[in-house]
Amino acid sequence: MARLVQRLGLTRYEADEHYKKALMILKNVEKKNSTQTIDDAILEITYAIELLPTNAEYYAARGYFYLLDSMVREAKADFEQAQKIYPHEMLANYGLGVLAYRERDWDRALEHFQNAYYAKPERPETLYYLALTYHRKQQNAQASALMNQAEALFEQASNNKQKRHATSWIKEFDKLAQKQLPDQT
Repeated sequence: MARLVQRLGLTRYEADEHYKKALMILKNVEKKNSTQTIDDAILEITYAIELLPTNAEYYAARGYFYLLDSMVREAKADFEQAQKIYPHEMLANYGLGVLAYRERDWDRALEHFQNAYYAKPERPETLYYLALTYHRKQQNAQASALMNQAEALFEQASNNKQKRHATSWIKEFDKLAQKQLPDQT
């Protein structure tokens, strides 16, 4: 019977339903219009993982939920598991980049953010963190160029708060880049 269920794809369907429910819970938690919590989202995605433990996206999503809930060790373990299953998983690379950035490991952060960018170049959050990482490495001209791209993508997505942050950073990076230019006299 288990083989029949698996062959019909019912396990995958049920796992995807739990995944979608977890994402909906997260969306409602972020909008603050729900009695549910991030823990409820973690529980739903855990059900999805139990049903389909070979799906890298599920591990990456749970890792992201853990990251939002400040459960760093659990987040890192899930991001790494996602990468074992699929090394190019965007969210896993992004999450590992965030963790490396927080640890001030700029080279490792840069590697993970670049991998996340190659997987999905249209994600402004990745460009934002890439720019910040280049800034930390004192490559402010590169940081400004990337932040300009992030700003444009935030504007397309109507994310005004992040766009304002990006605009502020661009001004800062440009000032710092000008200071880094060799004297023309």
